[in-house]
Amino acid sequence: MSLRSSLRILALVIGMVLIALWADAHDEHQEDDSRIGVDEKLGNQISLDVTLLDENGKTVILGSLIYTPTFLVPVYFSCPDICNYLLYQLAQTLQQLTAEPGKEFKVLAISFDETETPELANEKKEFYLKMIEKPFPREAWRFFTGDKENIKRLMDSIGFRFKREGKTFQHPVALIVLSSGGRITRYIYGMDFLPFDLKMAILEASEGRIGPTINKVLRFCFSYDPKGRRYVFNTLKVTGMVTLFFAFIFILFLMIKGRRRAHEKRP
Repeated sequence: MSLRSSLRILALVIGMVLIALWADAHDEHQEDDSRIGVDEKLGNQISLDVTLLDENGKTVILGSLIYTPTFLVPVYFSCPDICNYLLYQLAQTLQQLTAEPGKEFKVLAISFDETETPELANEKKEFYLKMIEKPFPREAWRFFTGDKENIKRLMDSIGFRFKREGKTFQHPVALIVLSSGGRITRYIYGMDFLPFDLKMAILEASEGRIGPTINKVLRFCFSYDPKGRRYVFNTLKVTGMVTLFFAFIFILFLMIKGRRRAHEKRP
């Protein structure tokens, strides 16, 4: 097969891959604003003037709570599965941190279900604080609820998109890390994070640095499955990118080989 024929076939393959990737992205774009996921807004400042109710029913301004590196945890407290597991894993990880809670970091669990009450928030707070088997200041892990308008403003400012389905929600799973000024410095996806992940996030937030991590790769390679409430491998995107990579390598190989032959034919 000649070099020209090989290049034509490769061009056809690359074109088909690009069309498939475009169609996949186009389908995602056609979905309405209620589709589930996270639009990362690294470096942006969240809505600090949002009004919430704490676990005691007291009205607070979000900005008054963020004066140290902060983990913002979007959940809903009546969740039958994934949110409970997330908070459980967080409690287990927090007790392994050497950083001083309340001084070097704090945690804000915020419900995105506007029907939930401070009483439920307090119940959850008591439950999860008991799981931390070492002294942990109550003010270092707060639980909040809010009305629909304030919740939407906050979730929009962190790029967290969810959808109600009856009494439950479809939603992504993530911790949002904030600097002491309320700027987003990192997103931590999933539930099986390590103490090292949180330690590095605290360090970055304390210095006001944006923390690009492997989570960015995972977000590309894994798509959120709202029905299964988990991240699944995005076969089309990854296969497409791998195909394009090897196509490029093969084209480069053919070009080099063609030049060598042309050079050898010269007298």
